Amino acid sequence: MSTLIKAVKSKPLSLLLVFVPLALIAEFMHWDPLAIFIIAAIGVIPLAAYIGEATEALAVHTSPRVGALLNATLGNAAELIITIAAIQQGLLELVKASITGSILGNLLLVLGMSMVVGGVKHGIQTFNRRSAGRNAVLLLLAVVAMLVPSTFSHYIGSDTSVPVEAFSIGVAIIMIILYGLGLLDASRSHTSPITHASPEDTLPHWPVRTAVIVLSAATIAIVFLSEVLVGSAEAVVADYNISEFFLGIILIPLIGNVAEHMVAVQFAAKNNMELSVEIAVSSSLQIALFVAPLLVFISLAMGNPMQLIFNQFELIALLIGVIIASLVSADGESTWLEGAGLLAVYIIFALGFFLLP
Repeated sequence: MSTLIKAVKSKPLSLLLVFVPLALIAEFMHWDPLAIFIIAAIGVIPLAAYIGEATEALAVHTSPRVGALLNATLGNAAELIITIAAIQQGLLELVKASITGSILGNLLLVLGMSMVVGGVKHGIQTFNRRSAGRNAVLLLLAVVAMLVPSTFSHYIGSDTSVPVEAFSIGVAIIMIILYGLGLLDASRSHTSPITHASPEDTLPHWPVRTAVIVLSAATIAIVFLSEVLVGSAEAVVADYNISEFFLGIILIPLIGNVAEHMVAVQFAAKNNMELSVEIAVSSSLQIALFVAPLLVFISLAMGNPMQLIFNQFELIALLIGVIIASLVSADGESTWLEGAGLLAVYIIFALGFFLLP
C-alpha cells in the first residue's frame, strides 16, 4: 500500500484528483452545466495520466510483445471510455468529431508544440528520416480508409441503409486487421509506428499489484466522470450555443490526451525529438486503425450504430493535417518555425470549427 501511495504522490497531476469527487458533487447538486463540464474535464486529465503510467508499469513486467500490445491497446483508453458514453447518449457526431480531433491534435498540436519547445531550446533537432517516410505512408493509408466509405456511401444509399452499414463494417474489419498486422510488426521491431517504447529510465517501476490497482481505479473513475462529462456536454451545447462538433473535435481530444501531449513535449525539451514524433504518430494511428473501427462495433452492440462516414470539413482537415505533418517531417529535421507553422494550422482549424453552426 505504501508503494501505491508513493506512486500517486509522485505525479504533479495528482493535485487535480480533487476535481474527481468535486465533479460528482457538482452533478448531484445540479450546478450550472458549463461548470460541471469544466470540473469533470479537469478531473479526467489526471485519471488519463494514471491509466497511461499504469499501463507502462504493467508492460515492464511482461515480454516486449505483450508490452507493445498493452501500450497500443490501452494508450487511448480514456478517450475510448468517453466516446462510449457519448454513443450511449446517441451523440454520434461528437464521437466522430473526437476521432478527427484526436488525429489532428497529435499531428498538428502535439508535434507543433514539441518542435517549438525543442527548437527554442536546442535549435535544429533530428529524427529518423526513413521512419518519418514510413509513418507518412501509413497515416495516408489510414486517412484513405476513413475517406473511402465517407465518399462512396453517398452513391450506395442513405447513411442508415443496410448496404452502407455493411460497407462501414467491412472497412472497420479491414482497418482492425491492418492494426493487428501493425502489432505483429511492433512485437518484432523496436521502430514500429503503431506503438512507441519509452526510455527505460522514464518508466514507472511499480509492482504488478500497484499497477493493476491504479489502472482499475482510474478506469472506474473515468467511467463515472464520462457519464457526467457527456451529460453536461448536451446541456452546454443547448444553453451556450457551443456546437457539438467543436466540443468533439477540439475539447474532448484535449481532455483525454493532455497528459500524453505533455510527455511528448517534455521529450522534445530533452532533445529527444525522435520519441516525440513516435508518440504523435503512434497515437494518431491507434485512433484511426483501432479506436475508430472498434467504435463501429461497440455502437452496433449498443443499438446506436455509427458508420465510418465523416463530413467534408473533417475529411479536408484530416487530409491537410496528414500532408502538412508529412512534409514537415520528411527531411528528418525540425525547427521551432516549422512547429509554429503546425500550431498555426491547428489554431486556424479550431477557429473554423468554432464558428461552424
